[in-house]
Amino acid sequence: MDNFVQHGDVIGVTAPADVASGEPVQVGKLLGIATGAASSGDTVQIKRTGVFSGVPKATGSAWTVGALLYWSSGNSNFTTSASGNTLAGVAAAAAGSGDTTGSVLLDGAAR
Repeated sequence: MDNFVQHGDVIGVTAPADVASGEPVQVGKLLGIATGAASSGDTVQIKRTGVFSGVPKATGSAWTVGALLYWSSGNSNFTTSASGNTLAGVAAAAAGSGDTTGSVLLDGAAR
């Protein structure tokens, strides 16, 4: 198969801002977690699938395991609110309404 390029669970994108390793990165409809630090405009590798802990979580609502989670680019956090946000995956662990971080399972789908 001459046209295969890569598996796609990790992909290089242009960093839209300075990012640290472990931070969520969204470019267009691609969403993943940075595998390393990058400056704005540089290429950063993002992991698009898997379970990630310590991701930024919107406060005000609890997460139950398996609840749909959305990425809020305006607030730079994961939330259960679909309104104006990008479907990202599901909660991999329960989190309280006051928690500022949580665990997410990203499924790699570009939506």
